[in-house]
Amino acid sequence: VSSGINAEYGEEEQMLTQSLAQLKGVQSRFMESQESVLKLSKKETGKDVLVPLTSSMYVPGQLADVEKVLIDIGTGYHVKMTVSDARDYFTRITEYITKKMEIVQKNLIEKDKLRQVTTEILQLKIQAQQQQSAQQQARGDYTDTINFNFSNS
Repeated sequence: VSSGINAEYGEEEQMLTQSLAQLKGVQSRFMESQESVLKLSKKETGKDVLVPLTSSMYVPGQLADVEKVLIDIGTGYHVKMTVSDARDYFTRITEYITKKMEIVQKNLIEKDKLRQVTTEILQLKIQAQQQQSAQQQARGDYTDTINFNFSNS
């Protein structure tokens, strides 16, 4: 019983740990994007850059407008924003993700505490049952044991 409960809690803790790791990765990418947007300046107009077409394919290009940027807001949608609006967007989304990470972290801690308490309670119940069994055996009280019937019916 105890191992089944530990396994169930273990699965839940693993799922929460994976969620936390994914959120940290997303948070890191947004922070990197925010840093990139903030590095743009008017001096860089006409600068040669590599433009990502996919995660592994880039094409050469030139910065034409550093006042406005195209931001990927997810699921294939892009929004044209000013650098200031993009900075605000990245700040909001990073704060949102940080709050979600805190919630997942709290849930992970609560699950661990719950698993510990449940395990302790089960161990106490098992110890009490073992003590009761030992006391019954010491008294010669075998009512909980198998009764043998030797009649010839």
